[in-house]
Amino acid sequence: MLTSLNNSILVEASNNVCNITFNRPKSFNALNWDMVKALLDITIQLKNTTEIRAVVLRGAGKNFMAGGDIKGFKTFLNGTTTASAIQSEFEGELEEIHKVIYNMRMLPIPIIAIIRGAAAGAGLSFVLASDLALCTEKAFFTLAYSRIGTSPDGGSTFFLPRNVGLKRAMEIALLSNRFDAQKAFELGLVNYMVADEEIENETSILLKKITQSSAVALAETKKLLNNSLSANLTEQLNAETKAFVNCCTHPDFYEGVSAFVEKREPLFE
Repeated sequence: MLTSLNNSILVEASNNVCNITFNRPKSFNALNWDMVKALLDITIQLKNTTEIRAVVLRGAGKNFMAGGDIKGFKTFLNGTTTASAIQSEFEGELEEIHKVIYNMRMLPIPIIAIIRGAAAGAGLSFVLASDLALCTEKAFFTLAYSRIGTSPDGGSTFFLPRNVGLKRAMEIALLSNRFDAQKAFELGLVNYMVADEEIENETSILLKKITQSSAVALAETKKLLNNSLSANLTEQLNAETKAFVNCCTHPDFYEGVSAFVEKREPLFE
């Protein structure tokens, strides 16, 4: 049974779907240490489960996540005078955050981000680390780090150029401009932009497609795409061969082929 370490993150699993909710709505779901610890724990749990076919990531209340806990940063800095203490604190926190991001990418399970309201700073990093993303028409985005005097984290400098190209990534990261859902959709940061009242229905349609697909095929596909940008053509072709053969030796392949020939929907394991 999947559980959360604390109430800053809500975890609910049903029908082979794990719903993970950032649960600090009064703080716009700003990322704090409790959330990081809970997210790291749940991503480790997900690595060791075979029952979950998809993960949905969302924020409680009206926002996805409005970045890091800046008020918490201020409290810490007011009580700290040495550079070594500051360095130690943030090195420790970022190490754990980056473990969460790495786990998200390495999970063989598709992760879907559902964005309402703000996806700022670390919130945008979580969107970028997800496999698919839906947002409402009123959602808005900003990387925001330069406004508090830091460079970006959470893998955003890795994912952003790969999503939008280097020049656009420079614009988003250096200027920290806020942009709307339409711009996010045009840049390819989200897959779908829908009316607020339709987002749950659209999410259900997407989840149905994923949970009725072959889990082994989706896992191999996600791994191939993750590795594609660091591989040359020969390496990628070899990886495709290995992944395809792995799928062929699984019962889902026989079921998929049989269903196609028999002109029916497949019933994968």
